[in-house]
Amino acid sequence: MKALFLAGGMGLRLQPLTNKLPKPMVPIMNKPLLERTFIHLKKIGITEIVISSCYQPDYLKNYFGNGEKFGLKIQYIVEEIPLGTGGAIRKAASQFEKTFVVFNSDILSDMDLKKMIYHHKENAAQASIAVTEVSNPSEYGVIEYNNEGQVVSFIEKPKPGQNSSNFINAGIYIFEPEIVKEIPSDKVISIERDIFPKYIADGYKIIIFKNERYWIDIGTIEKYMQVHKDIMSKKCAISGFKFEGNEINMGKNVKIHPTAKLIGPAFIGDNVEICAKATVSKSIIGNNVFIGEGSSVISSIFWNDIKINRKAKLINTIVTSNSLINTNSYHLNDVYSNDIREKKAQ
Repeated sequence: MKALFLAGGMGLRLQPLTNKLPKPMVPIMNKPLLERTFIHLKKIGITEIVISSCYQPDYLKNYFGNGEKFGLKIQYIVEEIPLGTGGAIRKAASQFEKTFVVFNSDILSDMDLKKMIYHHKENAAQASIAVTEVSNPSEYGVIEYNNEGQVVSFIEKPKPGQNSSNFINAGIYIFEPEIVKEIPSDKVISIERDIFPKYIADGYKIIIFKNERYWIDIGTIEKYMQVHKDIMSKKCAISGFKFEGNEINMGKNVKIHPTAKLIGPAFIGDNVEICAKATVSKSIIGNNVFIGEGSSVISSIFWNDIKINRKAKLINTIVTSNSLINTNSYHLNDVYSNDIREKKAQ
Protein backbone atom coordinates (compact mmCIF):
# COMPACT_ATOMS: atom_id res chain seq x y z
CA MET A 1 0.00 0.00 0.00
CA LYS A 2 1.14 3.55 -0.79
CA ALA A 3 0.72 6.71 1.28
CA LEU A 4 0.16 10.30 0.14
CA PHE A 5 1.27 13.19 2.35
CA LEU A 6 -0.35 16.60 1.91
CA ALA A 7 2.45 19.05 2.66
CA GLY A 8 1.37 22.19 0.82
CA GLY A 9 0.65 24.55 3.72
CA MET A 10 2.87 27.47 4.72
CA GLY A 11 2.45 27.00 8.46
CA LEU A 12 1.69 30.67 9.15
CA ARG A 13 0.55 30.01 12.72
CA LEU A 14 3.90 28.35 13.45
CA GLN A 15 6.00 31.31 12.40
CA PRO A 16 8.83 32.08 13.04
CA LEU A 17 9.54 28.31 13.22
CA THR A 18 8.40 27.99 9.61
CA ASN A 19 10.16 31.06 8.23
CA LYS A 20 12.88 28.94 6.65
CA LEU A 21 11.42 25.44 6.47
CA PRO A 22 8.08 23.80 5.63
CA LYS A 23 5.75 23.00 8.53
CA PRO A 24 6.14 19.18 8.15
CA MET A 25 9.89 19.61 8.70
CA VAL A 26 9.80 21.20 12.15
CA PRO A 27 11.81 18.91 14.44
CA ILE A 28 10.08 16.62 16.91
CA MET A 29 12.67 15.22 19.31
CA ASN A 30 15.38 16.24 16.86
CA LYS A 31 13.87 14.64 13.74
CA PRO A 32 11.45 16.27 11.27
CA LEU A 33 7.77 15.69 11.99
CA LEU A 34 7.35 14.04 8.60
CA GLU A 35 10.19 11.62 9.30
CA ARG A 36 8.55 10.65 12.60
CA THR A 37 5.42 9.62 10.70
CA PHE A 38 7.48 7.74 8.10
CA ILE A 39 9.08 5.71 10.91
CA HIS A 40 5.60 4.80 12.16
CA LEU A 41 4.51 3.71 8.67
CA LYS A 42 7.55 1.54 8.07
CA LYS A 43 6.59 -0.56 11.09
CA ILE A 44 3.47 -1.77 9.26
CA GLY A 45 5.20 -2.20 5.91
CA ILE A 46 4.24 1.00 4.07
CA THR A 47 7.39 2.13 2.30
CA GLU A 48 6.11 3.83 -0.88
CA ILE A 49 5.46 7.51 -0.25
CA VAL A 50 4.17 10.38 -2.40
CA ILE A 51 4.65 13.92 -1.04
CA SER A 52 2.51 16.73 -2.45
CA SER A 53 4.06 20.10 -1.59
CA CYS A 54 3.92 23.75 -2.57
CA TYR A 55 5.85 25.81 -0.01
CA GLN A 56 9.64 25.25 -0.21
CA PRO A 57 9.41 21.87 -2.00
CA ASP A 58 13.20 21.76 -2.50
CA TYR A 59 13.68 21.60 1.28
CA LEU A 60 11.78 18.33 1.36
CA LYS A 61 13.59 16.91 -1.67
CA ASN A 62 17.02 17.87 -0.34
CA TYR A 63 16.36 16.16 2.99
CA PHE A 64 14.58 12.97 1.92
CA GLY A 65 15.85 12.54 -1.65
CA ASN A 66 14.41 9.42 -3.25
CA GLY A 67 13.96 7.93 0.22
CA GLU A 68 16.61 5.24 -0.17
CA LYS A 69 18.61 6.21 2.93
CA PHE A 70 15.38 6.01 4.96
CA GLY A 71 14.39 2.61 3.57
CA LEU A 72 11.62 4.22 1.51
CA LYS A 73 10.69 4.99 -2.06
CA ILE A 74 9.61 8.64 -2.27
CA GLN A 75 8.09 10.56 -5.17
CA TYR A 76 7.20 14.25 -5.25
CA ILE A 77 4.37 16.30 -6.68
CA VAL A 78 4.72 20.08 -6.66
CA GLU A 79 1.65 22.30 -6.72
CA GLU A 80 2.28 25.57 -8.57
CA ILE A 81 -0.37 27.15 -6.35
CA PRO A 82 -1.86 25.62 -3.18
CA LEU A 83 -4.66 23.39 -4.46
CA GLY A 84 -6.27 22.63 -1.12
CA THR A 85 -6.57 19.13 0.28
CA GLY A 86 -9.00 17.95 -2.41
CA GLY A 87 -7.05 19.47 -5.29
CA ALA A 88 -3.79 17.97 -4.06
CA ILE A 89 -5.31 14.49 -3.73
CA ARG A 90 -6.76 14.76 -7.26
CA LYS A 91 -3.43 15.89 -8.70
CA ALA A 92 -1.76 12.82 -7.18
CA ALA A 93 -4.47 10.38 -8.30
CA SER A 94 -2.43 8.92 -11.17
CA GLN A 95 0.12 7.61 -8.63
CA PHE A 96 -2.40 5.23 -7.05
CA GLU A 97 -3.92 2.16 -8.69
CA LYS A 98 -4.98 0.47 -5.45
CA THR A 99 -6.29 1.43 -2.01
CA PHE A 100 -4.08 4.15 -0.52
CA VAL A 101 -3.67 6.20 2.66
CA VAL A 102 -3.63 10.01 2.89
CA PHE A 103 -2.09 12.03 5.73
CA ASN A 104 -2.21 15.70 6.57
CA SER A 105 1.47 16.36 7.23
CA ASP A 106 1.02 18.48 10.35
CA ILE A 107 -0.19 15.70 12.65
CA LEU A 108 1.59 13.32 14.99
CA SER A 109 -0.20 10.16 16.03
CA ASP A 110 0.58 6.59 17.01
CA MET A 111 -2.81 5.48 15.68
CA ASP A 112 -3.22 1.80 14.81
CA LEU A 113 -3.17 2.29 11.04
CA LYS A 114 -3.10 -1.44 10.39
CA LYS A 115 -6.40 -1.76 12.26
CA MET A 116 -7.86 1.16 10.28
CA ILE A 117 -6.93 -0.50 6.97
CA TYR A 118 -8.56 -3.76 8.07
CA HIS A 119 -11.67 -1.84 9.19
CA HIS A 120 -11.86 -0.09 5.80
CA LYS A 121 -11.66 -3.32 3.81
CA GLU A 122 -13.94 -5.31 6.11
CA ASN A 123 -16.67 -2.70 5.62
CA ALA A 124 -16.12 -2.43 1.86
CA ALA A 125 -15.89 1.33 2.24
CA GLN A 126 -15.00 3.68 -0.59
CA ALA A 127 -13.36 6.09 1.84
CA SER A 128 -12.52 5.99 5.54
CA ILE A 129 -11.84 8.92 7.84
CA ALA A 130 -9.91 8.62 11.09
CA VAL A 131 -11.64 10.56 13.85
CA THR A 132 -10.51 11.51 17.31
CA GLU A 133 -12.55 12.79 20.24
CA VAL A 134 -11.85 16.23 21.69
CA SER A 135 -13.51 18.20 24.48
CA ASN A 136 -13.83 21.39 22.42
CA PRO A 137 -14.43 20.73 18.71
CA SER A 138 -14.98 24.39 17.74
CA GLU A 139 -11.53 24.67 16.10
CA TYR A 140 -12.01 21.58 13.93
CA GLY A 141 -14.26 19.87 11.44
CA VAL A 142 -16.80 17.75 13.31
CA ILE A 143 -18.03 14.48 11.80
CA GLU A 144 -21.49 13.10 12.56
CA TYR A 145 -22.20 9.44 11.87
CA ASN A 146 -24.94 6.83 12.25
CA ASN A 147 -25.03 3.61 14.29
CA GLU A 148 -23.19 1.73 11.54
CA GLY A 149 -20.30 4.21 11.64
CA GLN A 150 -21.21 5.71 8.28
CA VAL A 151 -20.64 9.44 7.92
CA VAL A 152 -23.85 11.46 7.56
CA SER A 153 -22.64 15.07 7.82
CA PHE A 154 -19.72 17.44 8.34
CA ILE A 155 -19.81 20.63 10.39
CA GLU A 156 -16.79 22.87 10.04
CA LYS A 157 -15.78 24.65 13.27
CA PRO A 158 -19.22 24.45 14.92
CA LYS A 159 -20.49 26.94 17.46
CA PRO A 160 -21.49 25.60 20.91
CA GLY A 161 -24.66 23.53 20.63
CA GLN A 162 -24.43 23.27 16.85
CA ASN A 163 -23.05 19.73 16.84
CA SER A 164 -24.09 16.39 18.32
CA SER A 165 -20.62 14.84 18.11
CA ASN A 166 -17.21 15.61 19.60
CA PHE A 167 -15.39 13.46 17.06
CA ILE A 168 -13.27 15.50 14.69
CA ASN A 169 -11.55 14.78 11.43
CA ALA A 170 -8.05 13.55 12.37
CA GLY A 171 -6.56 14.20 8.93
CA ILE A 172 -5.89 10.53 8.07
CA TYR A 173 -7.90 8.94 5.26
CA ILE A 174 -8.09 5.76 3.22
CA PHE A 175 -9.38 6.00 -0.36
CA GLU A 176 -10.27 3.66 -3.14
CA PRO A 177 -8.71 5.11 -6.30
CA GLU A 178 -11.92 5.24 -8.36
CA ILE A 179 -13.61 7.62 -5.90
CA VAL A 180 -10.75 10.13 -6.15
CA LYS A 181 -11.38 10.54 -9.87
CA GLU A 182 -14.69 12.20 -8.93
CA ILE A 183 -12.75 15.22 -7.63
CA PRO A 184 -12.49 18.04 -10.23
CA SER A 185 -8.94 18.28 -11.55
CA ASP A 186 -6.72 21.38 -11.53
CA LYS A 187 -9.02 23.17 -9.13
CA VAL A 188 -8.50 24.61 -5.65
CA ILE A 189 -10.87 22.53 -3.55
CA SER A 190 -11.19 21.15 -0.01
CA ILE A 191 -11.71 17.45 0.61
CA GLU A 192 -13.35 18.27 3.95
CA ARG A 193 -15.66 21.15 2.98
CA ASP A 194 -16.43 20.32 -0.64
CA ILE A 195 -15.75 16.71 -1.59
CA PHE A 196 -16.80 14.60 1.39
CA PRO A 197 -20.25 16.28 1.61
CA LYS A 198 -20.67 15.62 -2.13
CA TYR A 199 -19.67 11.98 -1.69
CA ILE A 200 -22.31 11.59 1.01
CA ALA A 201 -24.99 13.27 -1.12
CA ASP A 202 -24.09 10.97 -4.02
CA GLY A 203 -24.48 7.86 -1.85
CA TYR A 204 -20.87 6.76 -1.50
CA LYS A 205 -20.00 4.68 1.55
CA ILE A 206 -17.81 6.87 3.77
CA ILE A 207 -17.05 5.43 7.22
CA ILE A 208 -15.23 6.53 10.33
CA PHE A 209 -12.44 4.86 12.25
CA LYS A 210 -12.17 5.90 15.89
CA ASN A 211 -8.60 6.59 16.92
CA GLU A 212 -8.11 5.67 20.56
CA ARG A 213 -4.43 6.54 20.72
CA TYR A 214 -2.43 9.76 20.86
CA TRP A 215 -3.16 12.47 18.28
CA ILE A 216 -2.20 16.12 17.93
CA ASP A 217 -2.12 18.61 15.06
CA ILE A 218 1.05 20.67 15.34
CA GLY A 219 -0.40 23.89 13.98
CA THR A 220 0.58 26.41 16.65
CA ILE A 221 3.55 27.23 18.86
CA GLU A 222 1.57 26.10 21.90
CA LYS A 223 0.88 22.68 20.38
CA TYR A 224 4.50 22.35 19.26
CA MET A 225 5.57 22.84 22.86
CA GLN A 226 2.80 20.53 24.10
CA VAL A 227 3.78 17.55 21.95
CA HIS A 228 7.29 17.52 23.48
CA LYS A 229 5.84 17.66 26.99
CA ASP A 230 3.52 14.79 26.05
CA ILE A 231 6.45 12.71 24.80
CA MET A 232 8.45 13.27 27.99
CA SER A 233 5.43 12.50 30.16
CA LYS A 234 4.81 9.26 28.19
CA LYS A 235 1.42 10.39 26.83
CA CYS A 236 2.88 10.08 23.33
CA ALA A 237 5.19 7.20 22.43
CA ILE A 238 7.73 7.58 19.62
CA SER A 239 10.49 5.25 18.49
CA GLY A 240 13.91 5.49 20.07
CA PHE A 241 12.99 7.15 23.35
CA LYS A 242 12.20 5.91 26.83
CA PHE A 243 11.13 8.34 29.51
CA GLU A 244 10.78 6.34 32.68
CA GLY A 245 10.39 8.82 35.49
CA ASN A 246 13.16 11.41 35.21
CA GLU A 247 15.24 9.58 32.63
CA ILE A 248 17.69 11.57 30.48
CA ASN A 249 18.16 10.36 26.90
CA MET A 250 21.70 11.15 25.78
CA GLY A 251 23.32 11.29 22.33
CA LYS A 252 26.96 10.82 21.30
CA ASN A 253 29.99 12.90 22.25
CA VAL A 254 28.29 14.79 25.09
CA LYS A 255 30.50 16.74 27.49
CA ILE A 256 29.01 17.65 30.86
CA HIS A 257 31.03 19.54 33.46
CA PRO A 258 31.00 17.89 36.91
CA THR A 259 29.35 20.98 38.41
CA ALA A 260 26.60 21.15 35.76
CA LYS A 261 23.13 20.00 36.77
CA LEU A 262 20.79 17.87 34.62
CA ILE A 263 17.18 17.32 35.66
CA GLY A 264 15.03 14.86 33.76
CA PRO A 265 13.10 13.98 31.86
CA ALA A 266 15.29 15.47 29.14
CA PHE A 267 16.93 14.76 25.80
CA ILE A 268 20.51 15.76 24.97
CA GLY A 269 21.58 15.38 21.33
CA ASP A 270 24.99 14.70 19.76
CA ASN A 271 28.05 16.90 20.21
CA VAL A 272 26.66 18.92 23.11
CA GLU A 273 28.76 20.69 25.73
CA ILE A 274 27.25 21.80 29.03
CA CYS A 275 29.66 23.97 30.98
CA ALA A 276 30.34 24.55 34.68
CA LYS A 277 27.39 25.43 36.94
CA ALA A 278 24.95 25.30 34.00
CA THR A 279 21.51 23.75 34.48
CA VAL A 280 19.40 21.85 31.94
CA SER A 281 15.97 20.85 33.23
CA LYS A 282 13.11 19.07 31.43
CA SER A 283 14.32 20.27 28.03
CA ILE A 284 15.05 19.05 24.51
CA ILE A 285 18.58 19.90 23.34
CA GLY A 286 19.50 19.29 19.68
CA ASN A 287 22.86 18.52 18.09
CA ASN A 288 25.95 20.73 18.20
CA VAL A 289 24.81 22.87 21.11
CA PHE A 290 27.05 24.78 23.54
CA ILE A 291 25.56 25.86 26.88
CA GLY A 292 27.82 28.35 28.63
CA GLU A 293 28.92 28.58 32.22
CA GLY A 294 26.15 29.38 34.70
CA SER A 295 23.35 29.32 32.14
CA SER A 296 19.94 27.78 32.82
CA VAL A 297 17.72 26.02 30.29
CA ILE A 298 14.33 25.07 31.74
CA SER A 299 11.37 23.44 29.94
CA SER A 300 12.75 24.59 26.59
CA ILE A 301 13.40 23.20 23.10
CA PHE A 302 16.68 23.78 21.28
CA TRP A 303 17.17 22.91 17.63
CA ASN A 304 20.68 22.32 16.19
CA ASP A 305 23.86 24.40 16.04
CA ILE A 306 23.18 26.78 18.93
CA LYS A 307 25.51 28.64 21.26
CA ILE A 308 24.33 29.87 24.66
CA ASN A 309 26.78 32.30 26.27
CA ARG A 310 27.45 32.67 30.00
CA LYS A 311 24.69 33.20 32.57
CA ALA A 312 21.81 33.21 30.12
CA LYS A 313 18.42 32.02 31.35
CA LEU A 314 15.79 30.43 29.11
CA ILE A 315 12.42 29.22 30.42
CA ASN A 316 9.73 27.65 28.24
CA THR A 317 11.53 28.93 25.15
CA ILE A 318 12.13 27.54 21.65
CA VAL A 319 15.48 28.37 20.03
CA THR A 320 15.79 27.66 16.31
CA SER A 321 18.93 26.40 14.55
CA ASN A 322 22.08 28.50 14.12
CA SER A 323 21.16 30.90 16.91
CA LEU A 324 23.41 32.73 19.35
CA ILE A 325 22.12 33.66 22.83
CA ASN A 326 23.94 36.59 24.43
CA THR A 327 25.57 36.63 27.86
CA ASN A 328 23.19 37.43 30.75
CA SER A 329 20.14 37.39 28.46
CA TYR A 330 16.73 36.29 29.73
CA HIS A 331 13.98 34.60 27.71
CA LEU A 332 10.61 33.55 29.13
CA ASN A 333 7.82 31.99 27.00
CA ASP A 334 9.73 33.04 23.91
CA VAL A 335 10.55 31.85 20.39
CA TYR A 336 14.10 32.90 19.59
CA SER A 337 15.25 32.86 15.97
CA ASN A 338 18.54 34.60 15.28
CA ASP A 339 20.25 32.98 12.30
CA ILE A 340 23.93 33.90 12.64
CA ARG A 341 24.64 32.44 9.18
CA GLU A 342 22.65 35.24 7.56
CA LYS A 343 24.42 37.90 9.60
CA LYS A 344 27.82 36.57 8.53
CA ALA A 345 26.74 36.64 4.88
CA GLN A 346 25.58 40.27 5.03
